Amino acid sequence: MPDSVLRAHALAIFGAALKAADPTAVCRDWARTAQIGSSNLQQLGTPQLTDVQHTEPRPQGSGLRPLTALPGRIFVVGAGKASASMALGIEEALGSRIAGGLLNVKYGHTAPLRYIELNECGHPLPDESGVAGARRIAAIAQSAQAGDLVICLISGGASALLPYPAGDLTLAEKQEVTRSLLACGANIHEINAVRKHLSGIKGGQLAQMAHPAKVVSLILSDVIGDNLDVIGSGPTAPDSSTVADALAVLAKYGIETPAVRALHETPKTSLAENIVVGSNRQALAAASGKARELGYTTLLLASTIEGETRDVARMHAAIAREIRTSGNPVPPPACIVSGGETTVTLRGAGKGGRNQEFALAAAIDIAGLPNTLILSAGTDGTDGPTDAAGALADGSSADNSAQSYLDNNDSYTYFAARDGLILTGPTGTNVMDIHVILVA
Repeated sequence: MPDSVLRAHALAIFGAALKAADPTAVCRDWARTAQIGSSNLQQLGTPQLTDVQHTEPRPQGSGLRPLTALPGRIFVVGAGKASASMALGIEEALGSRIAGGLLNVKYGHTAPLRYIELNECGHPLPDESGVAGARRIAAIAQSAQAGDLVICLISGGASALLPYPAGDLTLAEKQEVTRSLLACGANIHEINAVRKHLSGIKGGQLAQMAHPAKVVSLILSDVIGDNLDVIGSGPTAPDSSTVADALAVLAKYGIETPAVRALHETPKTSLAENIVVGSNRQALAAASGKARELGYTTLLLASTIEGETRDVARMHAAIAREIRTSGNPVPPPACIVSGGETTVTLRGAGKGGRNQEFALAAAIDIAGLPNTLILSAGTDGTDGPTDAAGALADGSSADNSAQSYLDNNDSYTYFAARDGLILTGPTGTNVMDIHVILVA
């Protein structure tokens, strides 16, 4: 099979994953099923908001847990790289019944909204625009009264996009802590354990601000395990981590910072209902279906892949070699799909992201293998501080310079010169990363 066909198949499989993770439709379906603001006063089942709820992801169009009609105002707040797309679905269902709202989104990750304002700000490092937006979001939540409904839209990236430094903490100090955590190889659970306890809005504090209004959060998960208090640092979820956990993370990675003075405990209970409306697992299921449609014997490996990017990439490369050598774990034509979120420990000064680094590390290990390709891409369309979602690598992708580029964390430069980058632009969704192995 020509490499061009393998490449087209890999991109089609990734495209199917993105389509399945489209948050607009599921948020629209939820709002319509809830009949929010409807004049129909028939009891549709009122959520018990005294305890946090965790609703497992459901296929689009299946309908989510309904609300009874509400007499008060409807506000929409939140943050995340996919929150604008989520808000589009809410607007399509509720329109002018929305009294107002504000979302903090990553620069460029917008949608054509009429009733909900978008505030573009920095990611992965928070900026002043993010702080200003977070304070306005907090003010909207605090203005809500009994009988009102606050719909909170949370997706991946919300932790950085909702910066609200606690106490006398400065943005510069928070930026430095974030920079150190991103560079040291800490995983998202560890990073967010610190972020929550340095924030005035995360870790359930946004839900506290909105009380006694009803708060329902629709959440697009970008976290392994779909932990409510980790996704976006859980602004409406009870926090299972403590200040001691945050201090332990800082000690583990040798991070010394004056920001520790602002560490404080977060709420351990919440009055919000938190609903996971999309996840990596759904995207992988759709990717697997597309691969089977294209004629591949397909195995969904896992949706919980994590660890150092280079190590995980080498494991995937080893699977590709095993398929080529023995036909295990599935015979050619074979497709292995996996998902999750790996971490990169920065050693060089190059440009790239974890998915591009994954592809480059894999390229070195599959060098010379015929009819073999590995794709790694982020479902949000932006991998690290680059305009690429990820990269593709086959048996001919690695040359004698590949290792030096990998050592310098310069995967973007390497693949840009070899037509290996995946350029989707912002996709409107964010459910972690997708890895695809194809062996023809």
